[in-house]
Amino acid sequence: MTTSPTTGTSPRATPSTAPAGGPAPAPTARHIVVKYVALALIWGSSFLLIKVALEGLSPAQVALGRIVLGALALAVVATVTRRRWPSDARSWGHLAVTGVLLCVLPFLAFAWAGQHLASGLSSILNATTPLMTAAASAALLPAERLTRRQGVGLVLGITGVVVIVGPWTYLGELADAAPLPAVLACLGATTCYGLGMTYLRRFVTPLRLPAETVAAGQVGSAAVVMLLVSPFIAREPVTLSTSVVVSLVLLGVLGTGIAYVWNTQVVATWGAQRASTVTYLTPVVGVALGMAVLGEHLEWHEPVGGVLVVVGVVVAQGTLRLRRGAVRVTG
Repeated sequence: MTTSPTTGTSPRATPSTAPAGGPAPAPTARHIVVKYVALALIWGSSFLLIKVALEGLSPAQVALGRIVLGALALAVVATVTRRRWPSDARSWGHLAVTGVLLCVLPFLAFAWAGQHLASGLSSILNATTPLMTAAASAALLPAERLTRRQGVGLVLGITGVVVIVGPWTYLGELADAAPLPAVLACLGATTCYGLGMTYLRRFVTPLRLPAETVAAGQVGSAAVVMLLVSPFIAREPVTLSTSVVVSLVLLGVLGTGIAYVWNTQVVATWGAQRASTVTYLTPVVGVALGMAVLGEHLEWHEPVGGVLVVVGVVVAQGTLRLRRGAVRVTG
């Protein structure tokens, strides 16, 4: 997501089809496990990479760099695997909308918030993405009304967000650890993810395009948008260093590019529900890296709220069910 995009039942990707030259060999179980762990590490480290990239770039420049690099990586993947491209303006229009909702707006918001929040806290807030997706789908897709279980999950998630923000700290003017505008920017980003995935499901999935094409078209359209607006929003001086360049390349090529393809393969092999459990691991990775690499410190209520958010996601997805007083984990 970032997470991207990311979200709920692994909405970063849709099931893929075989390349034009014949069916692709199915990945082995061992390779899928490796890619699943890699996804948790890549997406969990995204917020650390954003923080490092901000040392020499503005938020808009970070978003521009990761989107352009991700688009180039995905274009290479789609070309090498010989995926078909859309041939009509309507399809490209839908991909452009998803690119704005799933890349341009959330990447700008997370990068801006990264100036003010610990990277670990940003990763915790990113875990609200599945909840935002469930809410957006219930509101905009008539066939996907909220179930009672999803409602309980949303309430738990909202409670977790309130705990993360820690409104009691504002009473004593001690809110420097989690300034409210930056927290709202992260929540705005995950709201964009939820709206984007709902739009993707409603308008792009029926096009029956290969997953690599959807990812490449979406991120490629986002790159065009960012290149058009960058002369107006990304004009600050640039200070490049090895750490800034490496962070941006990893963030773009891996986190915004190759990881999309790996996630597609995990979803196709394990199913959406099992694949979506990567959502539970990314905040853990993000918090651990922030503390280990950047020496970040979180207030007690921030990880506690993060746990509530993850529990809310688990309940909303049906991975955790309460039956006769017992807890059963499925999937």
